[in-house]
Amino acid sequence: MSELKLNVERFLNDCRFMKGLSEKTMKAYTIDLRQFSEFCIGKEWNNKDVIEEYIKELYINYKPKTARRKIACLKAFFHFLENADLIITSPFHKISIKRREPMVLPKVIPVTVLSEILESAYLKLNNPNHSDCYYRYAIRDIAVMELLFASGVRVYELCNLKLSDVDLKDKFIKVYGKGSKERYIQLTNKDVVSVLKRYQKEYLTEIKATGFYFINNRGDKISEQSVRFMVNKYAKSVNPELHITPHMFRHTIATLLLEEDVDIRYIQEFLGHSSITTTQIYTHVSQNAQKKIFSKKHPRNKLKVNIHNTTFVILSDFF
Repeated sequence: MSELKLNVERFLNDCRFMKGLSEKTMKAYTIDLRQFSEFCIGKEWNNKDVIEEYIKELYINYKPKTARRKIACLKAFFHFLENADLIITSPFHKISIKRREPMVLPKVIPVTVLSEILESAYLKLNNPNHSDCYYRYAIRDIAVMELLFASGVRVYELCNLKLSDVDLKDKFIKVYGKGSKERYIQLTNKDVVSVLKRYQKEYLTEIKATGFYFINNRGDKISEQSVRFMVNKYAKSVNPELHITPHMFRHTIATLLLEEDVDIRYIQEFLGHSSITTTQIYTHVSQNAQKKIFSKKHPRNKLKVNIHNTTFVILSDFF
């Protein structure tokens, strides 16, 4: 076994057994380090120049967000090796990664479109020609989409919910986010609670059997891909041109809360962001809030300029 491969195994074991990282993170780390190992075949793997060459390759072949995640994994790997005295010093101490990247704003779902998507799902419950099985799938789909919007949870957080995490009596869910951080989200809308109760009654046997709250058509734990397919299916039933993802529900609720003047610190806690900087991106998305604020509070509104006694032509008159 090569030195690099042995060190990768040591790092992954530390992440799994000592840090208790999630299976999703472990899978990503395994793929990222396998990719780095393949790049380093015939090269000095802990050499600064080799790593910088690899980083350039990442930015060429991947979107900036994906490249940054892979680089973060590599930094964590070398940091572990340095702390474990397996290398003298991490090459990243001498690597500067400064890239100016355009801000990619989160995509949100217009409220009218969101209403149409949910309505299309509810309509399936009222079709007398459909089978009991069809009804069960519909109630499950509605419960998933209602909870995505009501709670703003990430899709993997939703898929990993367990029966003990959902308290419909006191109306809250317990979510384990990134880094296994626990947070509680209140369910204050009666329609959301009602559909979750109907879903839970229909699927209680499967929920208890699998240990997970949301169940797929085969009676197993629902997958992230299944949720993505489900959401997009209902979106396209409203408009074939639409492409809606589960994460857009999260972006939408965050933006709408901001437009309702909810303190950004509450939104940060609600979304499970470790840094408020992450939450602040929604301030760039909320154009309606900006319009509302500027229409009332822009300083130009306080200027007293007499334009009525002058020869003044408004440019819009020409268009």
